[in-house]
Amino acid sequence: EAVRIDVNDTDSIKAAAETIRERHGRLDILVNNAGIVDAEDGPPTSASPEAARRIMATNFVGTLAVTQAMLPLLRLSAAGRIVNLSSSLGSLAVNGDPTSPYYSARLIGYNASKAALNMLTVQLAAELRDTPIVVNSVSPGYVKTDLTGHTGFMTPEEGARLPVGYALFGEDAVSGRFVEPAGETPW
Repeated sequence: EAVRIDVNDTDSIKAAAETIRERHGRLDILVNNAGIVDAEDGPPTSASPEAARRIMATNFVGTLAVTQAMLPLLRLSAAGRIVNLSSSLGSLAVNGDPTSPYYSARLIGYNASKAALNMLTVQLAAELRDTPIVVNSVSPGYVKTDLTGHTGFMTPEEGARLPVGYALFGEDAVSGRFVEPAGETPW
């Protein structure tokens, strides 16, 4: 069953939340997977500020808006799960490490949007720590999708394994983590 949602359209977000409430009464799992790149993004010295703004609006602000709209429904779940699809490019440690394979990926808009998404994960996990809602950032890896121009190393099925695993964690789930297929990712 699909519910159409545009993360940059407040009315669309509200309508999706209301549709879920009417059909199911609650929401058990929210996977925030909306994300874009922009050809005008690039290093801080030359990236288009408008591109960075567009990317931030979808990748971070849109996710924040959807999460806020869905939280009342998640609070009705016995074990709500929020999985934010991030990227290793959102790690400040990775961006600052000259030995990292991602060090030269200078995309100020995209990288900053994923770092902001990680901040949402950390703060939301802390705010919800006394609830059954678990929040994590998951970097699935370099997946062959429209976003990557189908140049990734993993199939969409392979890329889905980690986010699905975090969405289905049981009662012993840990909240506030940033993970990729190889394990924990430094913030």
